[in-house]
Amino acid sequence: MPKRTKSYEPDLHERLQDPAYAVEYLRAALEDDDEHSDAVFLLALSDVARANHMTYVAEAAGLNRESLYKMLSRRGNPGINSLKAVLHAVGLRLSVEIAEQKPAPQTIAPGQ
Repeated sequence: MPKRTKSYEPDLHERLQDPAYAVEYLRAALEDDDEHSDAVFLLALSDVARANHMTYVAEAAGLNRESLYKMLSRRGNPGINSLKAVLHAVGLRLSVEIAEQKPAPQTIAPGQ
């Protein structure tokens, strides 16, 4: 008898309605450094937008729903203003922080 599985999406979307959880979810997506990291982030932001109802998010961001879906797709290429608008619509904002500092390379003085 096959084992029935439950979709993860309803539980994920419920958790993503919590802004603190959504922040950590998006941060985890940003930590991915492979060649598809932009797509990973856009898909994660799409999950957050779906959790907050795409129609509402699109309206609050000043976009139509179809444009929002396209922008957050794997092939999306949103501008910074669009990203900021979507993040604002779900109660988040874009920020920048200092990256981990790498130790400065040691230089050897000539003649040593």
